[in-house]
Amino acid sequence: MKLSQVLSSIEYSVIKGNTDVEITDLVYDSRKVTDGAAFVCLKGYNVDGHKFAQDAASKGAAAIIVSDDVDIEHDAAVIKVADTREALAYMSADFFENPAEKLTTIAITGTKGKTTTVAMIKSILERAGIKCGTIGTLGIIIGDKQTKTDNTTPESYEVHKAMRDMVDAGCKAMIIEASSIGLKWHRVDAIDFDYGIFTNFSHDHIGGAEHKDMDEYLECKAMLFKKCKTGILNRDDEKWQAMTEGATCEIETFGFDKSSDFVASDDKLLSKAGFLGVEFRLSGKREMNVEVAIPGHFSVYNALAAISVCAEMGISNENILDGLKAVAVKGRVEIVPVPGNYTLLIDYAHNALSMENVLTTLRQYEPHRLITLFGAGGNRPKVRRYEMGETSGRLSDLSVITEDNSRFEDVMDIIEDIKVGIAKTDGEYVVVPNRKDAIKYCIENAEDGDIIVLAGKGHEDYQEIKGVKYHMDERELIAEILEELK
Repeated sequence: MKLSQVLSSIEYSVIKGNTDVEITDLVYDSRKVTDGAAFVCLKGYNVDGHKFAQDAASKGAAAIIVSDDVDIEHDAAVIKVADTREALAYMSADFFENPAEKLTTIAITGTKGKTTTVAMIKSILERAGIKCGTIGTLGIIIGDKQTKTDNTTPESYEVHKAMRDMVDAGCKAMIIEASSIGLKWHRVDAIDFDYGIFTNFSHDHIGGAEHKDMDEYLECKAMLFKKCKTGILNRDDEKWQAMTEGATCEIETFGFDKSSDFVASDDKLLSKAGFLGVEFRLSGKREMNVEVAIPGHFSVYNALAAISVCAEMGISNENILDGLKAVAVKGRVEIVPVPGNYTLLIDYAHNALSMENVLTTLRQYEPHRLITLFGAGGNRPKVRRYEMGETSGRLSDLSVITEDNSRFEDVMDIIEDIKVGIAKTDGEYVVVPNRKDAIKYCIENAEDGDIIVLAGKGHEDYQEIKGVKYHMDERELIAEILEELK
């Protein structure tokens, strides 16, 4: 594609050379420059791509896209734009021939619930025969193919490339987690989203490379509602109206508030061996009794968000109900089938706050015993270990302390730190340093009505020891253990 075509949607000035050159790819990491690529100089929190402009040109870049002045000795064209991050998004859209226009695009922002809501929408749409691609915490997922990403919301080039791949794979919809940082740094620019969803707002991501304060955090999330056609917001969240200030979209709402377009009422917890979830009555624009296969009252809100967007898309009640009954989120209170009369689940909780949330949720189901298996990461603050130990000791009937990415530390030293926290409580515990052995201990000693949560790994499929990441998927370990115990 000619450089002029790649630049067709943005304002620019030609500092050197011309735009009649062929562009083979767009690159923002100078180490990945190949002949004919356009190198876009992004400014990050720690690194400024302008410092690598000369290096990129010497490696064969056909064009360098800048917002600051640079000296380039090679023949590469130099193009100046106001903001290289914004430029990368529009250039990527044109380079991949605007794939967003061929998809129903759905973006979800909010402090919590994004990953689960993505999974719910995908489950519903696929019941309706609509093939979806997703982008978020779990990476880029298209069919059975999963590609890991560095960020919840990847750089705009990856987003537009993923959408191109989705279109080529026959997808009709794309669902993305639009983080506040992703919105702030133009990672979802050049997409006119069909639907934007707001789940909730609470304290997070303040300081360092993220947001200077809560006001900026909120402003960045609110950007989504200037980038979509229909905004769907949680009316029960006190910041929902602030989210809509300056919005350019149609507004729909969901919540327990009876003024909402989609209203939940009569929510109850559902529990049986191997199944934890919620049920509630839906009224407003749609009426039905809903069951959701993810535990916790907060699942009602995620389900409402998913129902709202799918209803707006014209999806039937039958498909919505089937999708929510079958939904599972890898590593998020993910129930793993076992032959016994107890419930075994995997969750990503890897700090005291997330552990508090999941264990408090599971306590509401009044298990015979709540058993928590967990460890703590090496080369991380010791206070995290104390806090996790204290939280599990307080909320669990039994803590099973084991390994979890010990990195360059001795796993037994980490376990001793966890025990310091547990000692502040009356909680019982056992130590089983090898994680597979620890899981086997839980399964062998399970009693009817127990809920066992394997905390910390979630969607991760590795164990990091002494700088090496070894493959380890807890689902595979459970299958191996059940086979061994037959």
